[in-house]
Amino acid sequence: MKAIVLKERGAAGVVYDDIPAPPRPEGGVRVRMLAASVNRVDLYMRDNGAGITHSLPQVMGVDGVGEVMEADIDADVRPGERVLLYPYEFCGVCRHCLAGDQPLCRTARIPGEHRDGTFAEQISLPARSLVKLRPDADVDQAAVLGVAYLTAWRMVFGKAPAGPGSVVLVQGAGGGVSYAAVQLARMAGARVIVTTTGEDKLAHFRALSIDAVDYRTADVAKAVLSLTDGEGADLVIDNVGEKTWGASLRSMARGGHLVTCGATTGAHPSADIQRLFVRQLSVHGSTMGNMEEFRRLIRAWESGGFTPLIDSVFPLTEVPAAFARLEHPARLGKIVIRIAESTETS
Repeated sequence: MKAIVLKERGAAGVVYDDIPAPPRPEGGVRVRMLAASVNRVDLYMRDNGAGITHSLPQVMGVDGVGEVMEADIDADVRPGERVLLYPYEFCGVCRHCLAGDQPLCRTARIPGEHRDGTFAEQISLPARSLVKLRPDADVDQAAVLGVAYLTAWRMVFGKAPAGPGSVVLVQGAGGGVSYAAVQLARMAGARVIVTTTGEDKLAHFRALSIDAVDYRTADVAKAVLSLTDGEGADLVIDNVGEKTWGASLRSMARGGHLVTCGATTGAHPSADIQRLFVRQLSVHGSTMGNMEEFRRLIRAWESGGFTPLIDSVFPLTEVPAAFARLEHPARLGKIVIRIAESTETS
């Protein structure tokens, strides 16, 4: 089969190659991949990968959508059915899995990080890591749900759920997870304030009646406080890290919550402990979501609660160009990798 294989660190190590199709273990399902999406972790794996147990060469790609090719006779899925890949291979028996929090599984493996991933014509996964979709489900939109939108779902509806009357600040709102958080927070009825830069992005959000702050020219915290009559944001979504951390803390309302899922600009900001305890602020870490959250996300999408924003679509052969687009400042929304055409009518 054809696949995008990371053979060594760096852009030159990303190779479109012909490799053996994956075996289907007992209880596993062989899936014909239709589409996947590009995520920031793909660049991390390409350039570093430190702290993630894996070995090279390895097929890249974390999430995606496909059609079942082979499954056990007693599996919940059948050949020909369209499925969305839950981006975890989990044991199902540890205390975290039994409690329904699969991302904390002690032996969890993520495609494209700990094992071969989704940028390939086929993948094998346990049946429990697949969720059936309607035959007419939009493939490109489905492909972007597994990482970005699932991560945003837990951030928006997790330990400090957004809702009507709450104010949500989303830092760096042009990125995949951040844009998803904007959409989900608005779906929940919250007021959303975003930070971004570039005239096109600022105009995009303002056309949606969203308060948009240019982080290159404005003092973000002062702008947020001004927009909220001095109250601040009840929930701050921040996956940027050091560069935005101080502004995120200063933008928070008393008793507010900051949720982080990334540190693209650095992992060691000032903790600002006095502000944390004086204003009784909370900081939560978040990574993707559990199976129940995944199913709720899919139901919300299928019912029209939101429509994922697709920036661009690339064929499997052009994954390096898709990576370059991910790093381009004009990118807005998710990037899809088209792998194959569906055999279903869409």
